[in-house]
Amino acid sequence: MNDKILILDFGSQFTQLIARRIRELNVYCEIQPCTKPVPANDPTLKGIILSGSPFSVNDPKAPKPDIAAIGAIAPTLCVCYGAQLLAVQGGAEVGQSSHREYGRAHLQDVQHDPLFATIANGSQVWMSHSDTIKALPQGFSLLAHTESIPVAAYKASAAFAPNPVYGIQFHPEVTHSTDGGQLLKNFIVDICGCTQDWTPAAFITETVAKIKAQVGDGKVVMALSGGVDSTVAAMLINKAIGDKLYCIFVDNGLLRKDEFQQVLDGYKHLGLNTKGVDAHERFYAELDGVADPEKKRKIIGRLFIEVFHEEAVSLKEVSFLGQGTIYPDVIESMSVHGPSATIKSHHNVGGLPEIMHLSLVEPLRALFKDEVRRVGREMGIDEIFIGRHPFPGPGLGIRILGPVSAEKVKMLQEADAIYIQHLRDSGWYHKVWQAGAILLPVQSVGVMGDERTYEFTCALRAVTSVDGMTADFSHLPHELLGKISNDIINRVRGINRVVYDISSKPPATIEWE
Repeated sequence: MNDKILILDFGSQFTQLIARRIRELNVYCEIQPCTKPVPANDPTLKGIILSGSPFSVNDPKAPKPDIAAIGAIAPTLCVCYGAQLLAVQGGAEVGQSSHREYGRAHLQDVQHDPLFATIANGSQVWMSHSDTIKALPQGFSLLAHTESIPVAAYKASAAFAPNPVYGIQFHPEVTHSTDGGQLLKNFIVDICGCTQDWTPAAFITETVAKIKAQVGDGKVVMALSGGVDSTVAAMLINKAIGDKLYCIFVDNGLLRKDEFQQVLDGYKHLGLNTKGVDAHERFYAELDGVADPEKKRKIIGRLFIEVFHEEAVSLKEVSFLGQGTIYPDVIESMSVHGPSATIKSHHNVGGLPEIMHLSLVEPLRALFKDEVRRVGREMGIDEIFIGRHPFPGPGLGIRILGPVSAEKVKMLQEADAIYIQHLRDSGWYHKVWQAGAILLPVQSVGVMGDERTYEFTCALRAVTSVDGMTADFSHLPHELLGKISNDIINRVRGINRVVYDISSKPPATIEWE
């Protein structure tokens, strides 16, 4: 078993980023709500990190777990809110700063301590807090301050907890903290004693063994989408149980141009036992005249479950359902604030385990998206799957604003194919996290030759991101956008205007519906 760091989530926007930075050190970590007890007898647990929080420690409703008890289990690093909570529980006062400290600051009078090994005075850190620690509890040791605040980093006394317990007022996980990665390494490797052996190769070996133990002589059925998550999950299961994995790829008529056959051919090359099901007419019939995006999502999701279920029940002696669930999905369902409010329905095979009385096999539930790609590359999976942009489960159904029809799908498929090919040819495809064309329910006057036209508008969307949680629009060159627009208007009958979306997430979402 790999060594583990546990992150207690107090609702910080940076909690997932802490996890990512730790995993970049090839050390496994998990996130759990701060309201959940820390396991006291886990031999793999080597260290604990308390995240920041939107709460103030002086808020009566703020979460306040016993840090001394946590520090009795393993070395503990308290970040931002965690540092303030540690100070209060040590007997000090935390109050509102004379001014909110947000942004860059520089550490001063950095003390010799394992946490700050090789980190010098003047190191830039990133602050984000309105409360501040007025003074340290008795017996605690100051490790650094900044020009603005008297306590930027400190260590609890040996009397507070048997293991080292640190508080830092800044965020080491963000890139603006120039030595933040080194500080995390100092804590995780040197203070906690973690072995840096959580690699893609090690993950594959361990996961395949777990799948074999879980499934035994059983059989697994799984829906594939052509995306990286389901493909890598299927390959891991296939590596464990071979042809006892049965894959189903449903054509809902809302895929990209020629994607159904291309993906089936790719899965055949990978050696996956896959059946393609053409159900596009069934989807088009039920979507006819439906404009509300939430209704469209629910129809597409329901029909997918129905088609998949019909195909799966024809298989004999299947007792497991494979899914490409990844770690952000798991975190979302156990947020410190409870499950997030529904922004939009997500399209997956939710409900199928109960309907079919199947046990879940989820080999990727511990990984972030970029880690899934690393595992896929380690397994030798072709870049056509690994490097593929994320694509929404409802497909073009939510990229056609308003009612869906076969004519609109064909129009959008052609425009999207032109767009994506230009991105590939120009070298921009792999610089972009996700790109796609959207058909708007807006018609405008145009002129083609000597004729006036009254045709649809196509919007282009391209964003940069790490995991899709936040995103910025991609700054595609104007010359490239001009070529794409010209090609779409000239080659796709029914579109006479092309626009480019320059919204970021938040406040906008990546998809329009």
